[in-house]
Amino acid sequence: MSHRLQNELSRRERQVMSVIYTKKSVSAKELLGEIPNPPSYSAVRSILNILVAKGLLRHRKEGKKYVYYPTIPREKARESALSHLLKTYFDNSVEKAVTAILETQGENLSDEELKNLLKLIDESLKEGKR
Repeated sequence: MSHRLQNELSRRERQVMSVIYTKKSVSAKELLGEIPNPPSYSAVRSILNILVAKGLLRHRKEGKKYVYYPTIPREKARESALSHLLKTYFDNSVEKAVTAILETQGENLSDEELKNLLKLIDESLKEGKR
């Protein structure tokens, strides 16, 4: 499954997956109200069908509508996306990725978030996760 997750998704496919992970399940009509600048209803149905074909969504019939839900837990999808991001943009370097985050978003991190990051690094060093 991770191979499927590593394939790039279009911007719209990412928007759809984000809504579905947030809502847990959604119909095409409900999805229209949740994505920015939504395309036509038939385009949304097409995107949902593509995501089903990719193995990322399943659907069940509820009355006259189909309700779509993810096949892969959000945490697994997150790990796969992060792995793909690291390989594609950061030469598989966690250090480069964290540096980029701190350089672009550092001022948005609270003192508490920074302390938690330091704590995670310390724990990782103590456990020998290198």
